[in-house]
Amino acid sequence: MMESMTSSWLFVFMELLSVLFILILGLGLLTILVLYILDVSQTKQTIRRNYPVIGRFRYFFEHMGEFFRQYFFSADREELPFNRAERAWVYRAAKNVDSTIAFGSTRDLRPTGSVYFVNCPYPTLGEDAADIRAITVGPYCTQPYTTDSLLNISGMSYGALSIPAIRALAKGAKTANCWMNTGEGGLSSYHLEAGCDIVFQIGTAKFGVRDDNGNLSDDKLRAVAAHPEVKMFEIKLSQGAKPGKGGILPGAKVTEEIARIRVIEVGKDAISPNRHPDINSAEDLLNMMARIREVTGKPVGFKAVMGQFEWLEELFSLVQQRGIEYAPDFITIDSADGGTGAAPMSLMDYMGMPIQESLPITVDMLQRYGLRDRVRVIASGKLVTPAGVAWALAVGADFVVSARGFMFALGCIQALQCNKNTCPTGITTHDPKLQRGLDPTNKSVRVANYVRNLDHEVGVIAHACGVQEARQLKRHHARIVRPDGKSIPLDALYPPADQAPASTTAVDKE
Repeated sequence: MMESMTSSWLFVFMELLSVLFILILGLGLLTILVLYILDVSQTKQTIRRNYPVIGRFRYFFEHMGEFFRQYFFSADREELPFNRAERAWVYRAAKNVDSTIAFGSTRDLRPTGSVYFVNCPYPTLGEDAADIRAITVGPYCTQPYTTDSLLNISGMSYGALSIPAIRALAKGAKTANCWMNTGEGGLSSYHLEAGCDIVFQIGTAKFGVRDDNGNLSDDKLRAVAAHPEVKMFEIKLSQGAKPGKGGILPGAKVTEEIARIRVIEVGKDAISPNRHPDINSAEDLLNMMARIREVTGKPVGFKAVMGQFEWLEELFSLVQQRGIEYAPDFITIDSADGGTGAAPMSLMDYMGMPIQESLPITVDMLQRYGLRDRVRVIASGKLVTPAGVAWALAVGADFVVSARGFMFALGCIQALQCNKNTCPTGITTHDPKLQRGLDPTNKSVRVANYVRNLDHEVGVIAHACGVQEARQLKRHHARIVRPDGKSIPLDALYPPADQAPASTTAVDKE
């Protein structure tokens, strides 16, 4: 009896399984038929029209190729914008795990442009090392800013980044005692809640400090400056990944809160003007900085990608005429290697000068005009490892800022999804399901670890060069490989300002 019932149930189960299989097979065939009809009837894609259904795999493999190259096919030093070796160092530093390597370096020192540091026969002993020297920005302000930080968080807006990412960066910056730049998206409560030092960036749309007509508002400047956390103001003239174009925040990332902070419409693309409408000359720029400095009492500078240099000559000449107190309190030099959440490929690939060229030229120009001690220099652009930061300090920067380095510290995997609201690590998305994986408390610790470990290893480089602390690094401490395969010191490639050509413009024209 029991055997008969078991056989019956088994028979019914097999029958149901058969029916299910037929249904699935039928549904699959129907799907293929529908896709076939859609493909042969559409005219937008030739491959799908000529090879219906199977042609779709071409686009799937093209998309998946990005991830296969990243994890399986690219060597440690091949990938762009950041290779696996660079990302791995940041990950290890952020997790505070062993960052040593074995057997030998995978970095090829032979290509033209390779930079390496020259060790001293008598390195600095640990007991002789000095603390990093503090620097004051804005000596002519009523509230100057003094800090000893080397690496700081570059401009990334709330909107481009998620709430958990902003919180983690702010708390990490507070712990590491570095500053955080708001980006052009304005100041939010998430920037302020940790109490870290903040640089407020004024973009071309003046989000957060504009009146109803989009003009700069003194009242709103005072309101922002009233926060003790806000230490400096940065006027963004241009950005590394898109010089000549304003910020772009896709509509999918414009939430109600972001729209309220920026005073824009929910769900609509936020596209900033490609320049400040009220800054059209060196005189306008100096007037704007003087106005903000007077209203807020805090240091004011500007951020720019270097391309043409005539405008800087004009700006520095005008400062000499007006008086040194009118000079920018700092200049942030962004690089053509810079990153962003969304930018035209034509600008990202072809516009602006790399930091390796623009930083020394700008520093030397400040020196020639007698402004180097007055104007602090901040370097930006793919400087995410100790060697990059040490190079910038040696060439003449006072500070370094990074955006993508800190994104890696938060867990970014370089998925290249920043502009699609689909970031798998929750950093550049406003999808709650994707944000859930980013714990601000845990990630803030990684942000602080990254800063501390980078500072330590920059110090290791400095001590190997024979100086007591990182800000004592000079150009003669590094060499660069020339096309003939031989290297020369950086101070030979970029001689001191008093030996440099009288006009950088003239050199460019040659």
